[in-house]
Amino acid sequence: MTRVLLRTLAAAVLLAAAVLVGWRVLAPAEVLASATTPYPPLTLRQPGVTGRLNVAPLVVDGRVRVYAAKHQVRADAPVDGRTVYTARWSLRRWPEQVSEVAATGATVITRWSDGEIVAIDARSGGIIWRAAGPETPGYDGHRTGAATVWQAQGLRFAAGNVVVISDQELISYAVSTGATTWRQQRPAGCDEVFTTASAMVACSSGTAWNGATGTPVTGWPRGPWTPVGCDADGSQCAAFRDGQKQGWAVVGFDVQRLYSVDDTTVVVVGGVVVDATPGDVSATGLDGTPLWVRPGAARVLGANGSTILLLTRENTLVGVDAGTGAESLGFPLAMGAESTDWKPGLFRVAGGYLAMERLRTDAPEDDPESPIYYLTLDTVIMAAL
Repeated sequence: MTRVLLRTLAAAVLLAAAVLVGWRVLAPAEVLASATTPYPPLTLRQPGVTGRLNVAPLVVDGRVRVYAAKHQVRADAPVDGRTVYTARWSLRRWPEQVSEVAATGATVITRWSDGEIVAIDARSGGIIWRAAGPETPGYDGHRTGAATVWQAQGLRFAAGNVVVISDQELISYAVSTGATTWRQQRPAGCDEVFTTASAMVACSSGTAWNGATGTPVTGWPRGPWTPVGCDADGSQCAAFRDGQKQGWAVVGFDVQRLYSVDDTTVVVVGGVVVDATPGDVSATGLDGTPLWVRPGAARVLGANGSTILLLTRENTLVGVDAGTGAESLGFPLAMGAESTDWKPGLFRVAGGYLAMERLRTDAPEDDPESPIYYLTLDTVIMAAL
């Protein structure tokens, strides 16, 4: 009888211990680890490949790299590091998942599946403010996190505010304090939200607001609108096309016809209009004045200041002056003797750096979960511009 009681007691103790361990692992928790070393200085590098990473970096303030995983946002440094280093700071939330990450200046805005918006100081890793919001989809960054840190469709910046976009409304928070500055119902048919260089917030369906106050803006052409010449976050767009495919520039609260972007094949980068065809790349001024023509096929990636970045079919990165077309940089996107026989995936130009996913040439379309999708373990290549 004693043995039976002892066995029963032992089983109860083991069960209680298992429950306790399970609770400690599975219970809701938030862990913040702040930086313990000084903020790294700006690093000036000659143009060229700087490293290979297994995750996609968001370059913030030109000094740190921010990464997203399913339940964690973390940062490392230096920006030109050859690989991923030990985290300077990190924020982990369980069971919530990272939905989107974006940054302006030294402030990192993170959005989580429970709707929480958490603003983090990129310098220290400390939380600046947080706000509650509607629930959002969970992590969709796949292996590298690129879609989460490079394609934040629900976060836009304008007039010192971050506009958080949900299915039902747009809520604007002051980046510095988290105070709600305005909110508007999301109009029907508003498939995309973008902001302009003059800090207006626009819905593709044809509605616009003052980005500072949320006051409706009138006098714009009828939608739907297609943004043109935006930065990587869908903010600071240089122009848009209306429902008749006519180009418009936003000047203050008003719009002006911009005939040079009527052609739907052109993009606006570096303050000029660029057209990439199978045979050449050419540029004109916003007023339509021809500027230069460069022979050979290339993909327009964006601009770093006044340098337009082109990617050739051989995966060579070329930089040309926006005004003259003169080549200012050029190098293969490869580390050492690596092959450049790969397909470009998602990419980001920001903070003086290019980061790009490299995919296998036989990678299935739009299937990042496939075992033959990414080129290698360290599939993200990074280059100083």
